[in-house]
Amino acid sequence: MNVSRRGFLKISGAVVAVSGLGVSLKPIAAYAQPLKIKYAKETTTVCPYCSVGCSIIVSTRDGKVVNTEGNPNSPINRGSLCSKGGSIYQMAVNENRLGKPLYRAPYATQWKEVEWEWALDKIARNVKKSRDASFIKKNKKGEVVNRTEGIASVGSAAMDNEECFIYQKFLRGLGLVYIEHQARI
Repeated sequence: MNVSRRGFLKISGAVVAVSGLGVSLKPIAAYAQPLKIKYAKETTTVCPYCSVGCSIIVSTRDGKVVNTEGNPNSPINRGSLCSKGGSIYQMAVNENRLGKPLYRAPYATQWKEVEWEWALDKIARNVKKSRDASFIKKNKKGEVVNRTEGIASVGSAAMDNEECFIYQKFLRGLGLVYIEHQARI
């Protein structure tokens, strides 16, 4: 048999390549990974990030969220989620999520944890103080306007239509005229 130099190099390269694969004739054992939602309770909910209303399946075990995914039975999103909805797991399970309100006093450099009741009371007092100081009952023509120009609001895309409706009514009730929404900005 005549083997040329080129043929010899091809055969040698093939032998080296095959021997480097570590071919084993033992039977291959495959172990299935256990499902992370095994023994979990599934609950359907609605994504809070916009007003589309995508359906999400939240799996919980021992009172803790173990998985979130789009609901394939939903006619709205058919199991798919946008990037915000896909990361909704972080809303419930995140070590950096605040558990209590933080307050930084005027001219302070550090934040301090406060109780919810104190924080909500402080917000209510500040809103009332600002509203009272800037409330306009009548304009220069003498027409009743009942508005405040000392407070503005920027809405959130994390509110659904119903929440936005109620929030809008609340702001109009306070007399706000400077109302904006994140979706327009």
